[in-house]
Amino acid sequence: MYPILFQIGSLQISTYGFMLMLAFIVNNFLLKRYLISIGKNGQIAEDIIFYAAIGGIVGAKIFYIIEYYETDGYANIQGLISIFKGLFTFNLDLLILGINKFGSGLVFLGGLFGGFISVSYYVYKEKLTWTIVSDWVAPYIILGQGIGRLGCFFVGCCYGKPTNISWLFPFKNGRPPTTYESFQYNHPEIFNSLVKPFYKFGDLIKVHPTQLYEFLIYFIVFLYLLKIRELKKYDGQVFLEYLFLAGFSRFIIEFLRLNPSYYYDLSSAQLISIIMILSSTLLMYFNRSKL
Repeated sequence: MYPILFQIGSLQISTYGFMLMLAFIVNNFLLKRYLISIGKNGQIAEDIIFYAAIGGIVGAKIFYIIEYYETDGYANIQGLISIFKGLFTFNLDLLILGINKFGSGLVFLGGLFGGFISVSYYVYKEKLTWTIVSDWVAPYIILGQGIGRLGCFFVGCCYGKPTNISWLFPFKNGRPPTTYESFQYNHPEIFNSLVKPFYKFGDLIKVHPTQLYEFLIYFIVFLYLLKIRELKKYDGQVFLEYLFLAGFSRFIIEFLRLNPSYYYDLSSAQLISIIMILSSTLLMYFNRSKL
């Protein structure tokens, strides 16, 4: 695993942060090229990506702090406080400490919500049509998700449940590492059923690389949405199909992941995914009935 891409003094550049930046750069290039191809101003792409980046990162971080407050969320808040203190006191060491402590923890669904709000504000400000803009960007949202999951893979986070499948592998240097002791401490709810009967103290535990599963699924959906964008029958169709497919795939993948359950043994991501699936299905039915 490569959680830190490189380090400048005490400032660490995370691999996940780099992949996130790469996702925005790639999507900016692709969206700009597409808009120019349909006779639109390419500057619109840069504006949309800028608003999506700001709103998405803020939303993803807020959701992360809320969901993981008892583990890593509080440390994120301390890091943010250190960043502001470092800025106002011109203390570079405190600023770097805050950046490192603030971490790379992000929750995608929070990012989707934050990006939705910020891009909607831009669309309203520029008097654009929201359904048309949403179809422009929908394929690139799912592509960005896929690139982000590659970042998770390299960092060694967001992996899935233990498995005995021979060709899968452990995350020796994961966050946290997939060791017998780690599962015993961090995931007692599955330890007795999925770890203890098959492994012993000191073993490395094979897990589902759900990050790679998601990357492959999202890339296929990306290609599908590009095709649908050429054949769509009404404005907003591409975005609604994105919501359905993203929600459905995340709902299924969550059964292999280690996120905590809340209601009816469903994770928060699954509950949000259900909302995405139902709302997009109803809106697609409504729009098709008007054709």
